[in-house]
Amino acid sequence: RTAAERAEFAAALYELRRHKGLTPEQAEALMDDVLYFGVMMVKQGLADGMVAGACHATGDVLRPSLQILKTAPGVKLVSSFFVMCVPDCDLGANGTFLFSDCGLEVQPDSERLAHIAVNSAKSWETLMGEEARVALLSHSTHGSAKNADAAKVVEATEIARELAPDLALDGELQLDAAIIGSVGASKAPGSPVAGRANVLVFPDLDAGNIGYKLVQRLACAEAYGPVTQGIAAPVNDLSRGCSADDIVGVIAITCVQAQAKAIE
Repeated sequence: RTAAERAEFAAALYELRRHKGLTPEQAEALMDDVLYFGVMMVKQGLADGMVAGACHATGDVLRPSLQILKTAPGVKLVSSFFVMCVPDCDLGANGTFLFSDCGLEVQPDSERLAHIAVNSAKSWETLMGEEARVALLSHSTHGSAKNADAAKVVEATEIARELAPDLALDGELQLDAAIIGSVGASKAPGSPVAGRANVLVFPDLDAGNIGYKLVQRLACAEAYGPVTQGIAAPVNDLSRGCSADDIVGVIAITCVQAQAKAIE
């Protein structure tokens, strides 16, 4: 309310949103909202990213982000992921995985699921500096079940391969076939991913949300996120049940995302 940039931000927001009917008075009033003010800091170059959500709902965090920053060039949709760090585990990347989408896309169709897979691979490689091996998860492995839910994942895999032909990606895969070497070799022989996946793409939000919380609570994993991908600048949304350590972890991820964007 007392920031020197308040009038500048309000004027810039009005210019961005007046075609949607926003008035100068409404733009000024929105500067009382810390989320709109924070996103305007990013838009105007006074910040490289924003972390919020400890005191706000996900929709409230994402609304100004999408209104003001919009999606990144060439990106079809905004989705989210968790970085999962499982202690005393040699699966994935020494116990580290990327789970997506666990926070935004409720029931993605095949095309949206494919974009989530490709974007998640890019996020993994940005954060981890190593090759992504992406498994599109299902209750079925390579045709072991025939139904609409499994078919959606099969089609998503085909679309993702067209979008990113050089990406190590496979589906549909059951979870054990995706991460356990012996099971992968048995259920999906010849797969470039089975038994070695480090990026796990869930078929819908129910599966993703349940999956990350099971691993967090039963395997005592550290869960950092939900981290967003696809916004033109890094904006990340914490769970309202987050700890101080969770906040620090997401800040660190946001810094890496900002550094990668600067390099681009």
